[in-house]
Amino acid sequence: QVQLVESGGGLVQTGGSLRLSCAASGSIFSISAMGWYRQTPENQRVLVAHITSGDRTNYSDSVKGRFTISRDNAKNTVYLQMNSLKLEDTAVYYCAAAVTTRGGGKGDYWGQGTQVTVSS
Repeated sequence: QVQLVESGGGLVQTGGSLRLSCAASGSIFSISAMGWYRQTPENQRVLVAHITSGDRTNYSDSVKGRFTISRDNAKNTVYLQMNSLKLEDTAVYYCAAAVTTRGGGKGDYWGQGTQVTVSS
């Protein structure tokens, strides 16, 4: 089994910063891509940022220049540094990882979500 646990969410004022972390644990052989998503008011989960095992990144247009995704492969952890936060960044943020387990299985795993609230 594989678990992803997020942390770092909270309440922040517009223009402020937060850093989210997501640690993967369990029967992990390797992790290829990792990413952060957020839930829209329409209940859709949309990509915020994505990072490959080779540290290639991509971002949604709405967060480019403000958010930075990074990962620590030794810790199976992905981070999201969020700067210059806006009201519209308020959402539940989820991390995801594409995992190959020690048993050879492959699948996408999700964290439980962490709330980010930006206030004026």
